[in-house]
Amino acid sequence: RDFQRVTHLPLSGVLDAPTLHQMALPRCGTGDGERRAAGAHRAPAARRRRRTTQHGGRRCPGPRRHAELAPFAGGRWYKRHLTYRVVNWPPYLPQHEVRLAVKAAFQLWSNVSSLVFWEARDGPADIRLTFFHGDHNDGLNNAFDGPGGALAHAFFPRRGEAHFDSAERWSLHSGKGRNLFVVVAHEVGHTLGLEHSPVKSALMSPYYKKLSKDFVLSWDDILAVQNLYGKPSKGLAIQLPGKVFTHFQDWSVDLYGGDRQRRSLSAYYCHSFFDAITADADHNLYIFKGSHYWVVPASGNASDPQPLQPRWPGLPAGIDACAWSQLSGKFYFFKGGRCWRYTGSTLEAGFPQKCSARGLPRHPDTALYFQQLRRLVLFKGPKYFVVSEETLGVEPYYPRSLRDWEGLPPGTAGALTHRDGFVYFFRDDQYWKFDRAKLQVVATGKWATQLPWMGCWDANGGQVLF
Repeated sequence: RDFQRVTHLPLSGVLDAPTLHQMALPRCGTGDGERRAAGAHRAPAARRRRRTTQHGGRRCPGPRRHAELAPFAGGRWYKRHLTYRVVNWPPYLPQHEVRLAVKAAFQLWSNVSSLVFWEARDGPADIRLTFFHGDHNDGLNNAFDGPGGALAHAFFPRRGEAHFDSAERWSLHSGKGRNLFVVVAHEVGHTLGLEHSPVKSALMSPYYKKLSKDFVLSWDDILAVQNLYGKPSKGLAIQLPGKVFTHFQDWSVDLYGGDRQRRSLSAYYCHSFFDAITADADHNLYIFKGSHYWVVPASGNASDPQPLQPRWPGLPAGIDACAWSQLSGKFYFFKGGRCWRYTGSTLEAGFPQKCSARGLPRHPDTALYFQQLRRLVLFKGPKYFVVSEETLGVEPYYPRSLRDWEGLPPGTAGALTHRDGFVYFFRDDQYWKFDRAKLQVVATGKWATQLPWMGCWDANGGQVLF
């Protein structure tokens, strides 16, 4: 019952299928501590004397008791400037990308508190991040258990250690594998003194969350760290309606700070993945990310980022997909289960609509106007949906398998028909060039470095902007 209570399961007291399923989910190996109210509940007044017990490498069967807490203060750092060191990392991940992900994980917390973090390339550091296999002298109860189960664990201040299971398949992107940024950000929270949160949407929830376009830092996380360290010293704390949006790919590639020249805002999306992309009749590209968009004309010179609202009033940030129709000249936007249709900058009457009620997928990956069908096409996972513009309903005999689009992977983030006649699909830093006649992918590569019309090349020098 304790386990079911803290994991929001029905209190049956029986080891039923939902309980077994929850126990098998990948999670943090740090014990769950004494649960408290949301917000201040995760700022412990004392630090752990020893590591809490894991069961089968999965999770603890219930909350730990005060007997496992040292009787003296020490649940936070008594300084605001902390150093960290990445001791080692998976050999299949590029070192500079690992360091960038780790830096972003620390900045996630410093962005909403008075803390400041600096990387120590060698020597001592306040917080050390290390990858280990199996038993690594933290006690048998804390030995890593291979893929799945416990992904990592960390110690409260002022031990300053976070350990990660080398047997996991780690990733730096939103695809397969355990996303390193997400797990590091969670474990950093522990090294700062935060316990696990009972709030399911919180980063400090004990269970692993995938990186997505809607990955957020919850107010529960923000209140917890500010309870220990206060608000940011420069100005007010970030005030957004319930969420703080982050992607580690958004953060500066300048790992050392200093006087290095910052990249132009016009190239900002080139260092990251975007939310959606489309092109209009004049072959202008529209690239969407968060609350802004960029226009890239045929010359390849990207505009500065523009806010969404003046151009498309009422359109929310963080759209899932977008398409411009060659048939009607209208812009279609999709987010969650809703859709928006604009003629120019005017939102049409009756919109937004709950398009998921008509069978359209919620949170579509990609939207595209496909000339051969003279219809909108929405892609979601391993399926695609053909949609009528007149009814905004799914056409008969759809959805169908993505195998119809030979060579196209699931989970693309956007697509457009280029003036060369090919359809280009995008996901993370990759593109797929699709032949509309052969109905198959004919080329793939890195869009920022291989497609000059994406606006990531210096038009004068023919050089990549980064």
